[in-house]
Amino acid sequence: VHLAQSGGGWVQAGGSLRLSCATSQSIVWVDAMAWYRQTPGNERKLIAAISSGGYVYYEQASLKGRFTLSRDTAKNTLYLEMIDLKPEDTAMYYCAADPNGSGSYDYWGQGTQVTVSS
Repeated sequence: VHLAQSGGGWVQAGGSLRLSCATSQSIVWVDAMAWYRQTPGNERKLIAAISSGGYVYYEQASLKGRFTLSRDTAKNTLYLEMIDLKPEDTAMYYCAADPNGSGSYDYWGQGTQVTVSS
């Protein structure tokens, strides 16, 4: 599975961004997909994940009200909508896929930087 990310960039605090992650195969056949983020010197942290059946899980409850994971099955694209962005949301964001239900995300997008200024 090839994952191609787009979106991200620079935004002022309180602003919004949408990240996209296009998959090379039908998204409904991918067992699980997810969004992670990583800051320098830290491990990647799971933000949210979605199953092939469309169930969405938010790992970080504190982000649930501001971050929304969704997908467009016709476009085979995963999205992360982010509103009311804060400087602490500044990070590299990655999408990931577990196409076969192995329990690990073996495929990753190239990453996209999100920078939120105060």
